[in-house]
Amino acid sequence: MDFQDLLAYQKGFKLAMKIFEVTKSFRSEEKFALIDQIRRSSRSVCVNIGEGYRKRRYPSHFISKLSDADMENSETQIWLKFALECGYISEDLYNELDQNAKEVGKLIGFMISNPGKFSSPRNKK
Repeated sequence: MDFQDLLAYQKGFKLAMKIFEVTKSFRSEEKFALIDQIRRSSRSVCVNIGEGYRKRRYPSHFISKLSDADMENSETQIWLKFALECGYISEDLYNELDQNAKEVGKLIGFMISNPGKFSSPRNKK
């Protein structure tokens, strides 16, 4: 199994790509503010999951990287709320994206609570 097979990674990647597409329609003045921030945080979720998975034989490091992924996911939710309040996305789209982020958060939370289920074969006895 590879990190790309993890459901949290797959859903996180799908959300990041949806955010990428949605932010193309934001005002250009937001390029170095809201657009950059929300794209960066949503992508960082996947990056941290991937990095953590590669270090899964070290549970403390694995959990630390997953905690970073969870933090980035929360940041994404905050930027989504700003996008809604600034009128860049509809309430329906906000609800959809926020719900997707919540699902990713639950999956990351499960991984944090159950690191042994994801440990490398070398660590399983």
